[in-house]
Amino acid sequence: MEEKTTVVEENSTETKKRKSLSEKQLEIIIAIFLALTAFLTAWAGWIGSLHGGNQATNYANSNNVASDGNSRYNEAEQKIMQDMLLWNNISDLQMEILYADACLQEDPNNETYVDEKSLAAYKLYYLCVDNLSDEMAAHLAFDKEEAMAANDNATYMIDWLYNNSGASDVSPFADEEFVNAYYEDAMAVIAQSEELLQEGKKDNANGDAFNLVTVIYSVVLFLLGICGTLKRLPNRTIIVFAAIAVFVFATVYMFTIPMPTGFSLGSFFSH
Repeated sequence: MEEKTTVVEENSTETKKRKSLSEKQLEIIIAIFLALTAFLTAWAGWIGSLHGGNQATNYANSNNVASDGNSRYNEAEQKIMQDMLLWNNISDLQMEILYADACLQEDPNNETYVDEKSLAAYKLYYLCVDNLSDEMAAHLAFDKEEAMAANDNATYMIDWLYNNSGASDVSPFADEEFVNAYYEDAMAVIAQSEELLQEGKKDNANGDAFNLVTVIYSVVLFLLGICGTLKRLPNRTIIVFAAIAVFVFATVYMFTIPMPTGFSLGSFFSH
């Protein structure tokens, strides 16, 4: 009888030892994951703040670039209005030349029409040489240097009006490509502004994602924290493994989130 009692006591002692060892292992696991979770929580919060800084910078740059783009667009609007008015004046003088020419066909010796034609041609010459932009001159097939080098500027303008395959008397503003060229620079700057805005939105979304990671890690810390209040080892083990599962999920999710643009850990220690 005494032998049986001794065996039972020895088995009980061994069971307690195994149980005690398992509890120590569990405590080590809890301590390790508490440290890792605290570190990764701080990391996620820091990276999220970097995304927030990039977001603010991109939004500010986007606003500045958009302002510049809108300014350039307004300048393009003013320039195209000026060129349209210039084209109207050119068209009026062309019509005067064509009208005088038509009258001279009926009355070749009428000096009045000869003078009107010559005067309109000289006006057209100075108007084009002094005011035409290079782009508009090219579209109208008008060579400023050649016109200025001509012996008779009026004759040159009349020849230009009749002998350039109709390029001189067709409005350049009927050409959509020519009109769009006025806004190319402004639209490029506005597109750059939109790119910066989209980058800011991405940073905002990524920053929110890192904030979510910190929330999930807080759940891990909570689960690991309540393990100390549980007395039964199986219950503590279940909570710990649940915390580990949440920890793994949060860590995997965190590594799928892009890092901030231009991020380099070494750059923070180079100053």
